[in-house]
Amino acid sequence: MCLYTPLGAPVFVPRFNKPFGIAPSSRLARTFPGSYFSNRFFFSMMVDKLSKRSLAVLLMLYVCPAFAQGGSDTLHLRLVDAEKVFLEKNLLLLAERYSIDAAEAQVMQARLYNNPTLALSGNLYNPQRSKFGDISERTGQYTANVQQLILLAGKRNKQIRLAETEVALSRHRFFDLMRTLRFTLRSSFYTVYFLQDSYNAYATQIASLTKLDAAYSALQDKGVISRRDGLRIRSLLYTLRGEQAVLLNEIHEATQDLQILLQTGAYIVPELDRATPKRYSIRESNAVALIDTAYNNRYDLKAAEASVVYAQQHYALQRAMAVPDLTLGVEFDKRGSFVDNATFLNVAFDLPFFNRNQGNIKAARYTAAQNQLVAGQKKLVVETEVWNAYRQAINTETALTQVDAGFRAAFRGLLESLEDNFRKHNVSLLEFTDFNESYKDTMLQLNQLENEYLQSVERLNYAVGRPVFDE
Repeated sequence: MCLYTPLGAPVFVPRFNKPFGIAPSSRLARTFPGSYFSNRFFFSMMVDKLSKRSLAVLLMLYVCPAFAQGGSDTLHLRLVDAEKVFLEKNLLLLAERYSIDAAEAQVMQARLYNNPTLALSGNLYNPQRSKFGDISERTGQYTANVQQLILLAGKRNKQIRLAETEVALSRHRFFDLMRTLRFTLRSSFYTVYFLQDSYNAYATQIASLTKLDAAYSALQDKGVISRRDGLRIRSLLYTLRGEQAVLLNEIHEATQDLQILLQTGAYIVPELDRATPKRYSIRESNAVALIDTAYNNRYDLKAAEASVVYAQQHYALQRAMAVPDLTLGVEFDKRGSFVDNATFLNVAFDLPFFNRNQGNIKAARYTAAQNQLVAGQKKLVVETEVWNAYRQAINTETALTQVDAGFRAAFRGLLESLEDNFRKHNVSLLEFTDFNESYKDTMLQLNQLENEYLQSVERLNYAVGRPVFDE
């Protein structure tokens, strides 16, 4: 039998996580291709002709299997498994990998020499002999010329080094993208986990209050309790349901980021060891050592430094471009020169009277100076980010270590005891509602604190450039 979950939304512990509903006609069209279901008009006619019992049977046969299949779309993932899927399937990461391949292809292209040029010329029409295409040995005329461009001033080697630096830049951009996406993945993973945990905390209270509300309604009908007490319980129940609905929307929005990163349409349920938040010891680390680690592992910093090298190499190439290249050639002339069968050696090069590449040289020099300043600024940014992330992690770690490890379980047990005593009329309604509010706020605050701690750890890992504090 198919049953609706409260508020049309699942509790995240079971496998079945999608709300029930009737699929649109497009879904029916895919399920029954080539039938009347593929046309909305005929589908509406069929529904009108069906009896209520037949329609109910049809909906039960269609909706229930669809929901059962939806349960298989729930993906329970540990963080290490999520990262493995991310590295294998993320399209942005795979697409950026092609940039490295393209840069390496440019290195291969830069190593290639210029092709020689062959020029052939023959007689089109000989008026003396009234003959077309006369290239005969006795009376014909033709020439052949072979030329080769020779790059001077080390232009070829400079172009190769420039292309190799572009490969390094592409690799740095790739690993920096991986660093950014990995941070987004882990941050979203923790966010979704603690949002779902908060959702389940709401579900526990709602389930208890729902039973209590039903019991109070029965007592109210018998005149045992006042209407005011019953409405107070129901008011608290409605408030929790409303807050839970808002929280569910936040969960869907946060889960969307995970689904995109992992390239999956399945509903993701993160799994996390709750002892993990206290496994790290940030206070025992050294901020200066972390900054030194960032210098060696921040690929955006490496990219900025490689851009300086690239600009310097580009400047050197532009200066070399001011030197004219040499063209060497050999020419054979059958009958058109001062003697028959004449051979010539050709040498050609530009005369740098006007254009000596002055503008490009000047622009490349300014670009090199600009990139040098940008690299210095990036280094300062890295230092600042590491320091700030380190302070935030220390702050949240200090707050988290002050929370008793058994507080959650003890507080939950106290809530159950209070509910039992309330049913026995040992606790007043005001005390009961106040404690429920306090329980909800405290559980949410603890989840927020643990999430913020893990987020601060990930921000520190992101600032350093590698997972220094990892599972």
